[in-house]
Amino acid sequence: MARRFYARRYAQAVFDIAREKKELDRWQSDLDRVADLSSDATVMALFENPKVRFEDKAKLLSGQLGDINPLALNLVYLLVAKGRLAMIGDIAGEYRRLLDGYHGIERAEVTTAIALDDKDVAKLEEQLGAIVGKKVIVQAKIDSSLIGGIVARVGGKLLDGSTLSKLAVMRKALVAGEVR
Repeated sequence: MARRFYARRYAQAVFDIAREKKELDRWQSDLDRVADLSSDATVMALFENPKVRFEDKAKLLSGQLGDINPLALNLVYLLVAKGRLAMIGDIAGEYRRLLDGYHGIERAEVTTAIALDDKDVAKLEEQLGAIVGKKVIVQAKIDSSLIGGIVARVGGKLLDGSTLSKLAVMRKALVAGEVR
């Protein structure tokens, strides 16, 4: 919980700087690059090792990240110094959420029993966009246990139109003895 709180604070500060400098997309790219670097367990072990001097960590970071925005590199140095580099993925995710909100975009996590083709995804984005009143980008997942239908999480809402949930409702009604 505290990690998420800190990630939001860092992301908001970074977003404010990026908006002021008119470098919103570059910051997202830079944060994603650092997050990719931090996903390597060997690299993270090095950065979390207290026996390795900060100067050596900084030299390695600047070499690995190359032409990254100097302010983004300073953020990384700050996170390394505070032992919080592991949260860079959370910061990048929160920044993405802020950037999407700025552009009027909402991301939807949609789970279906079978894979959706591009045409179905486009139609679903349009329909969900009409519901939430924003441009929606669908991130599709497959879960065969749904049997059929979809489950969509968008804008803090859960829309469950799966066959599995409908069967569960019917079962509950039958057990309770309700007649419809």
